Amino acid sequence: MISLFRTSRQMHREDPKENRLQENILKNASISMILDSYDDIFSDFDPRPYAERAISDDFLHEAQKVVHEKKQGVLELQFLLPAHLHNPQQDLVIRKRLHRHFHQTKMVIDKERRTTLHKGLLLTVIGFLFMLLASYASLMVQYYSWYSLLLVFLEPGGWFMVWYGLDVVFYQSRQRISKLRFYQKLSRANIIFKPY
Repeated sequence: MISLFRTSRQMHREDPKENRLQENILKNASISMILDSYDDIFSDFDPRPYAERAISDDFLHEAQKVVHEKKQGVLELQFLLPAHLHNPQQDLVIRKRLHRHFHQTKMVIDKERRTTLHKGLLLTVIGFLFMLLASYASLMVQYYSWYSLLLVFLEPGGWFMVWYGLDVVFYQSRQRISKLRFYQKLSRANIIFKPY
């Protein structure tokens, strides 16, 4: 079970000396997370070693809430572990795994954002072309009656494609930007494991 953010009430129920140490570390760090074990970072359903293991959705959700508040600068992400569980070799493996995960996810989201943006722009351009053809068809209706059928298809299709394309450009691609910023920050973060 993940216990990332203990409240002060929960902390004071435990050892007072340990509480003072935890509170000092929490004040000095950019972002601090208290873990019961290394497993709190990873998915419970993945039995692979730490170097390959999937990152926990709970961990990512909690990290996203905290990182969102940090507006600028390089993040320092501190994980506080019980001293008897701290292992410097595991720290190195997990740090590399986290950076690799954050970087790969950032690349995937950036590619999706660019693809969505191109799709939206293409739909908008095609919509404008349909509307231009509809304008031409409206001029030609007086000479050829079958142009009215063409007008019926092109005009609403053009409007729909323009507005849908603009929706994709301005709203759907923006939704990916906040996720992209989150993973950009974490991919550059200094990850530190500290015993308490």
